[in-house]
Order: sequence, then C-alpha cells, then structure tokens
Amino acid sequence: MDKQQRGKLEDGGLLCRFAHLVLPFLEPAGLASVSATCKALHVVSKAVTFRRISDASRYLENYPIPFFNSVDSQLYANFIYTPVQTLPTSPSIPILCWGGDIGNGPDQVRPDPFLFRVEGAHGCDCESCGSNCPCMDFPQECGPSCRCGSECENRLTQKGLSVKLKVVKDRRKGWSLCAAHFIPKGKFICEYTGELLTTEEARNRQRLYDQISKSSHFSPALLVVKEYLPSGNVCMRINIDATRIGNIARFINHSCDGGNLCTLIVRSSGALLPRVSFFSSRDVLENEELAFSYGDTTLNSKGSQCFCSSACCRGILPAEHT
Repeated sequence: MDKQQRGKLEDGGLLCRFAHLVLPFLEPAGLASVSATCKALHVVSKAVTFRRISDASRYLENYPIPFFNSVDSQLYANFIYTPVQTLPTSPSIPILCWGGDIGNGPDQVRPDPFLFRVEGAHGCDCESCGSNCPCMDFPQECGPSCRCGSECENRLTQKGLSVKLKVVKDRRKGWSLCAAHFIPKGKFICEYTGELLTTEEARNRQRLYDQISKSSHFSPALLVVKEYLPSGNVCMRINIDATRIGNIARFINHSCDGGNLCTLIVRSSGALLPRVSFFSSRDVLENEELAFSYGDTTLNSKGSQCFCSSACCRGILPAEHT
C-alpha cells in the first residue's frame, strides 16, 4: 500500500487505520462485505484482492502464479497454499493471512520438504554430487541423510517451481493451469501437494465430496496414485487431497489423450515420504493448458462430465479418477 492510500485511512477510525493488517485474513465473502462499508476500507480491500490475484501461491514459490478470468466475476480461487505435503487437518481450517504486507515475499524460507524421515537412514557422502553419486538413479534424489546441501543439482523437485505458470478460468472446465512461457520436454513442472490421507480417510472424504456435489457446484481435488513396487506383488497407494489445502497442481485438469504431463513418484534418500511430481512429456507452448491422464479409461456412467476436448474424449471422466 502506497503513502497516498494510507493517507486516505488516517481519518477512518481505528479499524481503518489497521485494516491492512486485518483484511488479509478474511475470506472472499467477508472481504467483499467489508469493502462495501466505506471508501477507506474499499481501498484496502482492493489492494488485498490485487495481491491475491497476482499470486495463487501466496508468495511461497519462486515465481508468482497469477489468476486470469474473462469468464465470470470470480477473481481467484480461495484455498490454503502449501508447497509441501501436510497431515490431515480438522474440519475447522485455520485462518491464514493472504494478500497482506506481513510475512509475504520471495525471500521467505520454504518449509522443510521432508515431513517424514527414516531414522538411521544413510545418504550419499558427496560434497558435490556427480555421475558417481549413489543417489543419481532417477527418480531417486538426494535427501535429508545426504551430506550435500540444498544447492545440489540432484534435488530437482525440492526447490519449488522452475517454470512460470498461470491459472486461467475456462467456461466449461473451471480453473485450469497453463504455461506462461515455452516449456521444453522433460522439464519438472511441480509436485502435487496437499493433505496426505490414509486410504480410509480418502474414501470418507470422497463420499463427503460426492454428497456436496449433488447440491452445489463443487470441484474436489483428491488424487490417488497407485504404484507397484519392484516385487510386482505389492501396490503402494498415495492419497493426496488438495481440495482445501494444496498447491497449484490442484488446477491441473484431465485429458483423455494423455495430456502433456507425466506423473513420476520421486523418492529422496533418507525420506519416508515420496513426492508425486509432474514433468512435461513433450514440448509445451506458451499459453497451452497443462493436463494429464488418470490412466484408467474405463467409463463410469455415474462419473462427472469431461470437457478436455481431445479427439478421443468420450465425454465422461474415467471410472477411478480419485
């Protein structure tokens, strides 16, 4: 907020004087209500809204991720941003500051990407990792048990975004994630983050979301990834719910033709928690939407309608997309 804007608040009472500290904690509906009360609060609300539109990541990524909407009056999507996995929360979501001057900025420290560690695990002893590093067997990365630091080139998915993205509203699909510049094939895009759930918790969440969807427009972002271990006899299932808490990967839509992204399970030495990461499967043009395939093409008569517009789209999402 500049000096001219702050000057308009001097005679607006105590609330107006501290509005720039309070209003960033409000959800969209509350912010809109406060904005309509007086000119002074409208000025602050407008500044908060502008900051929210400017960066969906809430200044937690290396590059801002702006919202663009020429379809309706929804200026941005409201959710709690996390650049790393987190544990399930209680039904009462904590209120976090978003759109204010306090605690935001590109220089703030990223959260520890290793929420879970394997006690007693051993990593590499390299001071500068090269082709001889035992952790170089992709998709394996150096981790918390390794001697190398955060500058190591073999910590690709741990450093946040390395490409510029934007969130664009589509008339049929809703919000979608698009490339803000050309992205070459094989480039790391982002990790899929959110609440890490057990299978039972994920099924309970899905039943709840199905009920909500019957009475209102609702777009859940619950991703289930299944990976068979080397033995071939055991399947590891990872359930990540980004509906309430997640990152910009929650805006990636499905495509029946496979899309332009591939999903990889990346493990880090000494870390128990694997990382579900997206990489570009081909060159992605500027302004092109990012999309991936759920893998199961079996039709489900009760499934949601698909709007991916690919040549092979049959109009219904796959049977097990969550």
